[in-house]
Amino acid sequence: MQRSPFTIMPATQARLMSDFQELATQVMARCETLGTLSQNPQCLDRRYLTEQHKLANQLTSGWMIEAGMTTWQDAVGNIWGRYTSSVPNAPRLILGSHLDTVPNGGKYDGMLGVVSAISIVAMFDGLNIKFPFHIDIVGFCDEEGTRFGTTLLGSRALTGKWQDNWRHLKDETGVSLEQAMQAFGLSFDAVASASINRTDILGYIELHIEQGPVLEQQNLPVGVVSAIAGAKRFNVTVEGMAGHAGTVPMSMRHDALCAAAEMILAVENISQHSHGVVATVGKIDNSPNGVNVISGRTLFSLDIRSEDDELRDNALNKITSRFTDIASERSVNISLEQTHSAPAVHCDKQLKSALVQGVEESGYRTHVLASGAGHDAMAMADICPVAMLFTRCKGGVSHHPAESVTANDVEASLSVLFNTIRRLKHA
Repeated sequence: MQRSPFTIMPATQARLMSDFQELATQVMARCETLGTLSQNPQCLDRRYLTEQHKLANQLTSGWMIEAGMTTWQDAVGNIWGRYTSSVPNAPRLILGSHLDTVPNGGKYDGMLGVVSAISIVAMFDGLNIKFPFHIDIVGFCDEEGTRFGTTLLGSRALTGKWQDNWRHLKDETGVSLEQAMQAFGLSFDAVASASINRTDILGYIELHIEQGPVLEQQNLPVGVVSAIAGAKRFNVTVEGMAGHAGTVPMSMRHDALCAAAEMILAVENISQHSHGVVATVGKIDNSPNGVNVISGRTLFSLDIRSEDDELRDNALNKITSRFTDIASERSVNISLEQTHSAPAVHCDKQLKSALVQGVEESGYRTHVLASGAGHDAMAMADICPVAMLFTRCKGGVSHHPAESVTANDVEASLSVLFNTIRRLKHA
């Protein structure tokens, strides 16, 4: 990508600063409005193929039309808007994020990226700035996977990565994905039409809240993402021997829970000494789980991530080797079942460089950081270059009602996106 010849005069720059403030207020208000669309009146919970999903798409489509875009809904329920180029057969630059939420979620995860992109396009339209490429905004229908247990359904449909056996996935009420699509007015058999031609995509840029504390620690409103961490997950089973808490001598016990506890501490210790790697045990299931019974069987989860797959796997090898040693020392058995594997996704150098320049032109210090959380950009990387911009969030809290951003930080994010996009030019 090259730089386009658009220049901003000082008087126009002053006007833009005022416009960014106004747009930031608009973005905050629109996130609040989307936050009222919930299937649960007690909290924000908007899942795929629900009535609230349909309402969110309708609301978003209306905002896109106000911004000068044409809109459509694709075969899986993603909502799209296009700011049309004046160039015949123009390629497309895609902006967006997701509109679904986790149960008891926050108002900015995903939604901020969609709403902010619409506001930026509205600014381009108001300034009559046209591009040699279409700007397409997508509000992905299912990133979280909370209804059917499979993540990135919306973005994976664009890449042609849907699996036929997903039609049988069921939600907690027993409704299958195929049935839910039919009730929504879609057809599982038509999903292939949602895939897009990778040859005409310039790239995908996603604005998202950081979901971590780094930018707050750095006292910065925005950060440029270097990569999205690759993750592996396992279920670990430790088999010991249950017995009476009062009658089995300490030296003769095969306590599964004690062995698991030592293994969990090993996960923490090894990851602390493996730079660039994070590992977490978040779930434990103990059996028989009686107050006066020695543990006979303990299950726990292991999640390990890094933006460098080799570093992650080296740390994982150390962890599993230590597991084996602990099991041997404590005379218990251990087994691991891998439940998830996703490689790290590195952001495109040119798009990342454009974001860095956008940050600098907006008057902020650039900080580059990795994303430990997964995003739709991971799926989109299968078909085009991707980049991400993070917005600071209070305390790094996300997937929680306390999720919070400030209007000033949204203003900074809008400025960075504006300065990035207006300078991109198809090579």
